[in-house]
Amino acid sequence: MKLWKINNMKCAVIVFPGSNCDNDAYYVVKKHLGVEVDFVWHKNSDLSNYDCIIIPGGFSYGDYLRAGAVARFSNIMSAIKKASEKGKAIIGICNGFQILVESGLLPGALITNNSTNFISKEIQLKVSNNSSLFTTQYKSNEIIRMPIAHKQGNYFADSELLNELKDNNQIAFQYTDNPNGSCFDIAGIFNKQKNILGMMPHPERAAENILGSKDGIKIFESILSNI
Repeated sequence: MKLWKINNMKCAVIVFPGSNCDNDAYYVVKKHLGVEVDFVWHKNSDLSNYDCIIIPGGFSYGDYLRAGAVARFSNIMSAIKKASEKGKAIIGICNGFQILVESGLLPGALITNNSTNFISKEIQLKVSNNSSLFTTQYKSNEIIRMPIAHKQGNYFADSELLNELKDNNQIAFQYTDNPNGSCFDIAGIFNKQKNILGMMPHPERAAENILGSKDGIKIFESILSNI
């Protein structure tokens, strides 16, 4: 495990009814990086004590209406918006990405996979921007491996938004073999300020060799080295 020299670094893992990757994210931050981390229930409304916020994967509110559509109304979202305005690091993984899009913190939409099936498998990604606080531990255009597990992971944006994302260097990761039909092979994007990352692949499930890949740990290492 790398030893990180971090002063008073604290991370929050948000928990919604239906979250199922919260423990995975907590484990990576606590056990692999040695960073102080708390579970924060979605009914809370204060994140002022945290430097990094993780919105994990799962099925918030069972995805009964639309993935992330109900979670966007939870109390915690106002605190996440305030944190984003202060430039704090926020990462939404899978359902967390869907929640960030539904809440308007990230642009575009995540719709049903082209196959209409739930897809669970390991995929390859290209690091499209390695200059953000989430990606500095990667090389430019590096090919990495992570698992996906989603049914509504097909990223959609009209041509105007796609051009904007390209021009602003907001595309974080792209699939090398698009599994779900996402526009421009997009697997993850930043907001304009690049302190928010949303991605469908699961870096917390690719954090040690026993899981088949440790390529995901570099996202968390990048955050810690840049805060």
